[in-house]
Amino acid sequence: MTDHRMDVPTYAQLRGHVPPGSSWGVFEHDPERGMANFAGPAQVLDALACVRRGAVFSLDHALDAFDPPMARARKAPRHELLSAHAEARDDVLREFYLQATSQVDGLRHRRASGYGFYNGVPDDEIRAGRPALGVQRWAEKPIVGRGLLIDVAGLLAAEGAPLDHRRGPALDVDVLDRALRAQGERVRPGDLVLVHTGWARWFLDAGPALRAEVREARRATGFRQTHDLPEWLWDHQVALFATDTFAVEVLPVAADTYRAGAPEDAGMMHQELIAKLGVPLGELWNLTGLVADSRVHGRWDALVTVKPLHLVGGVGSPPNATALR
Repeated sequence: MTDHRMDVPTYAQLRGHVPPGSSWGVFEHDPERGMANFAGPAQVLDALACVRRGAVFSLDHALDAFDPPMARARKAPRHELLSAHAEARDDVLREFYLQATSQVDGLRHRRASGYGFYNGVPDDEIRAGRPALGVQRWAEKPIVGRGLLIDVAGLLAAEGAPLDHRRGPALDVDVLDRALRAQGERVRPGDLVLVHTGWARWFLDAGPALRAEVREARRATGFRQTHDLPEWLWDHQVALFATDTFAVEVLPVAADTYRAGAPEDAGMMHQELIAKLGVPLGELWNLTGLVADSRVHGRWDALVTVKPLHLVGGVGSPPNATALR
C-alpha cells in the first residue's frame, strides 16, 4: 500500500505553536474535522483491501449498557414506547446522554485552558444548534478508513503481566509499539487506531459491588498523561483514536505533565488531544468480537466506518462504528 503521508509539521514543531502542541491552522481545507482529515479518499480506497470475508462487526455497546454510567453526571437513557392508536408504535429516549456509552468525543467537548476551543473558535459559537465544531462534521462526512486493532491486553498477557483493571493501571505509549511488533503490523498515515485493553468487557462482566467501587473512585485503566501519546498520534497521522476504556487516559491522573495547564480536571490529557490536536477520540468501544476474530485469523486491520449522530452542535455521540473484513 502507498504511504499517503500529509506534509504537516512534526509534533516537536507543534510544541512551538500557540497554543503549544496544537494543530490550529494546519488543516486549511476542512479545519473543523481536525485529525479526521488524515483519512482522505486515498485511505478509503486502500482500506477496501481489508474486506475479504464479508464479516461485519459492530463496535458500539448498547445505549444502556453502562447503567449507571462511569461518569457520575450522566445517566442511562430511559426508552419509552408511545402509541397514537392500537395499530402504531413510536418511541422516545428520556435523558439521553450522548456520551454515556460507546462514544466519540467531538471537538467542542474540551476547551484548551487559557486559549479557547479548537482552532480558536469563539466561545459564543459553542452553543446548542450552532454548527461550529459540532459532532455533525463527522456525520456530514463520516470518518472512514483502515482500522488498525492493537491488542494491548493480549500482548501484556503473553508477557506475563496481564492488566489488573481493578487497580486501573497506567499504560505507557511503548506498549502500542510492542503490540504492533508482536502483531507484525505498523500504523499507516490516516489509520483509525483501535486499542483493546479488555476494560469495558471486564467492567460490564463485574458484579454490582465492584462496578460501584471503581465508579465511585473514578478509577480506570488508560494512558499516562505525558507528551508521548499526543506525539505518537500526531506523528503517525492517526485519523481517529479509540479504546475500550472509560476515558482513553488513566484515571485518576497519573502524571503532573498537564496539571498546571489543565487544573479544572486535575491535569487530564483531554485538552491536549481534543482542544489542541483535534483528535476524534473514541471511548468505551466494543472491541471484544473484533479482537476475538483477529486472534483466530491473524488479521488486525479492517475497513472501519464511523458516523456519529447528525446533531448540529453536538458535543459527542455514539459512534455508530462498524468494522468490515
